[in-house]
Amino acid sequence: MAEPIRFYFRNAVHEVTDVAPTQTILQHLREDLRCTGTKEGCAEGDCGACTVVVGSLENGQLELKAVNSCIQFTPTLDGKALFTVEDLQLPDGRLHPVQQALVECHGSQCGFCTPGFAMSLWGMYLKQEGEARGQPPLRCQVDDALSGNLCRCTGYRPIIDAAARMVELPRAEFDREAVAGQLRALQRGETHTYTFENRSFHAPRTLDELVKLRTAYPQALILAGSTDVGLWVTKQMRELNDIIYLGQVEELKSVGETSDMLEIGAGVTLQDAYAVVCRYYPLELKEMWQRFASLPIRNAGTLGGNVANGSPIGDSMPWLIALGARLVLRGPQGERELALEDFYLGYQQKDLRPDEFVASLRVPLPREGVRFRTYKLAKRFDQDISAVCAAFALRVENDIVVEARIAFGGMAATPKRAAAAEAVLTGRAWSEPALQEAMGALAQDYAPLSDMRASSSYRMKTAQNLLRRFWLETRSDNPLPATSVNAFAGAACVPRA
Repeated sequence: MAEPIRFYFRNAVHEVTDVAPTQTILQHLREDLRCTGTKEGCAEGDCGACTVVVGSLENGQLELKAVNSCIQFTPTLDGKALFTVEDLQLPDGRLHPVQQALVECHGSQCGFCTPGFAMSLWGMYLKQEGEARGQPPLRCQVDDALSGNLCRCTGYRPIIDAAARMVELPRAEFDREAVAGQLRALQRGETHTYTFENRSFHAPRTLDELVKLRTAYPQALILAGSTDVGLWVTKQMRELNDIIYLGQVEELKSVGETSDMLEIGAGVTLQDAYAVVCRYYPLELKEMWQRFASLPIRNAGTLGGNVANGSPIGDSMPWLIALGARLVLRGPQGERELALEDFYLGYQQKDLRPDEFVASLRVPLPREGVRFRTYKLAKRFDQDISAVCAAFALRVENDIVVEARIAFGGMAATPKRAAAAEAVLTGRAWSEPALQEAMGALAQDYAPLSDMRASSSYRMKTAQNLLRRFWLETRSDNPLPATSVNAFAGAACVPRA
């Protein structure tokens, strides 16, 4: 008999049986629970009409994050709390300040996208603690919180006004401890297996349980944040068999530090992973953090999942490769470690055995003499896939390049280093003649394709120009000031973790 899926919903513990393991949370809300406030717009995590807030216990404390319910599977809710727009109304029947602000500022027209905006704003509202309470959020904070929500009617200005207005209204308290207490009672001590029509969804609690499951089910799909796999179901209509879910394995959510490395578990969310890395590379990675998808996607997706997916246009891999990151793989025989660039063998081909999984990434900390930058080119600032993603890391001593690491996404079938360009630069002065020769050498390293995002000629020209930009920003004789790094972000601030 299948173990039910249990989660906290509408002030009670809700149990689910007899649904497919790949049923989305959105489908469960609308079709089974008849909670139709949450809307389906794109069914791929882009428009935000389906935004909900999910609560989970992290180190014993309640964490609340806005996510896209259209690409998250219902079994991932086990042991968590689910909040939708129907939960915002206050106990006395009044509108929540988020809702009242949207009304007062005329932040809704057709109304289809409004529940998603309300939930994203509620997620931001709940993060205001201590001295920040009642203070208008910075515009960059509002932009980041709403980066995953699209509206065709209002032009966004009234919604942004509502974000400022909501904190001026009388505070609506949220009893975190009451919810946390409910979730503590729902936590399982061992693997949760949910089965429906001969398809199983396994959620191990420990690394050892995960190793045993991977050994027993080598053909099972490994699921982390579902930000890519969810689309296999909603867009490609694929039938998935057994699934092993990483979201409950606490060891995979840890971050450690040595004298020269950060070790980031494969289950650490993109939002949390970028927050940690940006402590050490604030100027170099600030804009990449903000421009990587949207906040709901970063709240759900994981850095390990992004790397394991290995998309040729994934934004994390170029800068990780340029820094010299290493990958830790785990299987029944123990751990093995390899350079990240060696993990990718070809398009959608990886050096990963059937009984292995990605356990963590080891990211070098800043080193003396290393000049590092990363850049993203896309048609939109927010929530867009890169046409070209570039990362450069040069170690320079006495203005001589002693080590060069150049990596691009969008230029080949995999994220790939530019070996020819690196060879041109190594051992030479960091000068314009060396730069010009290295720019030409990029044509030996890559033969980019043309597609809907960019032509091959555009990709090559912009890749060369990004290398030039890197030189302009880091040359010794006339470097641009640090404040010019990632200037495209303008007045944008670092998103809050």
